[in-house]
Parts: sequence; structure tokens; C-alpha cells
Amino acid sequence: MNDALLESIQIDTAPNPTVAVIWMHGLGADGSDFVPIVRELDLTGCPAIRFVFPHAPLMPVTMNGGYVMRSWYDIALGEDLTKREDEGGLRHSQQAVEQLIAREKARGIPASRIVLAGFSQGCAMTLQSGLRHPEPLAGLLCLSGYLPLAGVVAAEAHPANQATPVFMAHGRGDPVVPLERAEASRDLLRSFGCQVEWHEYPMQHSVCMEEIEDIGAWLKRVLG
Repeated sequence: MNDALLESIQIDTAPNPTVAVIWMHGLGADGSDFVPIVRELDLTGCPAIRFVFPHAPLMPVTMNGGYVMRSWYDIALGEDLTKREDEGGLRHSQQAVEQLIAREKARGIPASRIVLAGFSQGCAMTLQSGLRHPEPLAGLLCLSGYLPLAGVVAAEAHPANQATPVFMAHGRGDPVVPLERAEASRDLLRSFGCQVEWHEYPMQHSVCMEEIEDIGAWLKRVLG
């Protein structure tokens, strides 16, 4: 990985956006993965939104036999995603997300009008970055993922985002990130005082239409 600003796909819902959603994809995908969701969201009444879909760096992933793919951090072999976590990779990608936030601020959108969003690995990056950001964000949108580096979050989380709205959604039959792992992340966040809105759906490691409707309603509340 290098320290250059991540390449990304940008979609503005109208000219001169005043809010931004930075949306991180999952392992092996790229920024285009969630581009179609923009037209599926009911954003009636929201101000102009800039959706930013960054591409994660290319790196070998241990879990996949060292195959090089887009990944926010390495994942070790084994079923438990929280064992032998790639702390260095998580923190490096956190800085890359911070650069994206800084760019939106430089373009006139304050941190308080920026939502971090992500699916799976992207969800982990949303929590890794959002909880530590030193200014209040508009919200954290967390899909089919988990809280990384859970043992140090209490010491590292910034008070600025303790009250930031958190939307967490998960499939009951998820074979990649088990529901129990997501529930443990939710409970830990709530123990810190985070305001977590929790949703479960009859799906696996994916996104469903009911979830998209709930995401749209949540975005209206935090950005409208």
C-alpha cells in the first residue's frame, strides 16, 4: 500500500452536494460494487449527496492463499475473524479513510455532514475509522460486518463520536461473518454508549431490498 489518496468512484445526486457518504466495499470487490445502490435508495427530501466509493488497495490475502485482491487489511486462516487481526493493515487503511474525509472537508463538506458506510470488511473499516475520528460525523452505516480490534476500542474511541448514530444490519444466515459476531460487536458498542440501531434480515452475506429501504430511511434521518 502507499499513501496516495485512494482512487474512487463519485456520484453526486444533485449539483453542489452539501453532504457526503464514503462507502467501503468488501473483500475482493471494488468501489463499483455498491454504485447501483444509489438509484435504489429513496432519498426524497435529502439535500444533494456526494457518494464516494473508494477502491481498497491490492494486497495478498492469507485466507485466500495469498492471492492478490482488493482488501482493506489481511485476513488470517481460520474461522474466527478476530484472531490474529492485521492491526497494521487496519490502521493503514484507517489513515486512507481519514484522507478521504479530509478531501470532503476541503471541498466544503464538514465532518458533521459525512457518513461513513461499509459492507463486510468495509463495515470493519467504518467502525475502525469512525469511532476514532476526532470530530463528530453524521453517522456510521455498518452492513454485514464486525468491530475490529475490539480489545482496544474503549481506550482509543474518541468522545466526539460516542453519540454518532450507528446503523448495523446483518443476515441471520451469514456464513462469512456469523450473526453472533455482529451481535457481540453491537453489544460492545452499546456498552460504550453508542447509539446503535440494529436490523436483522432473512439473508446470508448480502444485501436485501428491505435493508435498502431501511438504509434510505436512516439516511433521511441523519442527513435530511
